[in-house]
Amino acid sequence: MLKAVPDLDPASRLPGVRFAASPNADDRPDGAVVELIVVHAISLPPERFGGSYIEALFTNRLDVDAHPYFRSIADLRVSAHFLIGRSGNLVQFVECNRRAWHAGVSTWRGRERCNDFSIGIELEGCDTRRFAPAQYEMLAQLVDRICARYPIADIVGHSDIAPGRKTDPGPHFDWLRFHRRLSLLPA
Repeated sequence: MLKAVPDLDPASRLPGVRFAASPNADDRPDGAVVELIVVHAISLPPERFGGSYIEALFTNRLDVDAHPYFRSIADLRVSAHFLIGRSGNLVQFVECNRRAWHAGVSTWRGRERCNDFSIGIELEGCDTRRFAPAQYEMLAQLVDRICARYPIADIVGHSDIAPGRKTDPGPHFDWLRFHRRLSLLPA
């Protein structure tokens, strides 16, 4: 059984959830309202799960000599607000009231720079494998807590805001399963 996700505190952190501060974040523009949740998928090295490589990437501590692929991403400065591992474990990297650098060049409903008005949630996963049941459970709980704090209008994939450039969360992310799980949460 997964630990229940608490409400966001006044600093927009989740109490009791491990916080690994990412330097790859900054303040949102004045007047920006969080209205979008972007679901991503990441695995490092590609198609491998476990280990600390994702956290190392988001905190600029990735050892580029640990795997040949890492040299190709050595200069990336990226983050997300949250990461949900394969077992449903949750890590927060950026406070929700700050801008994480997860969306890159992006557009949603005619608005550019989705980082300005979104929260990014990474799932440990890839385009070639199904996501774990625990990840859907944790994602639904997390989204429920975010929606209780912010006026979320849409929940989309990275591929929806950066079509042709990004494919995640990929064809194995079951949107219907996720939405059904959301509808089962107590009101």
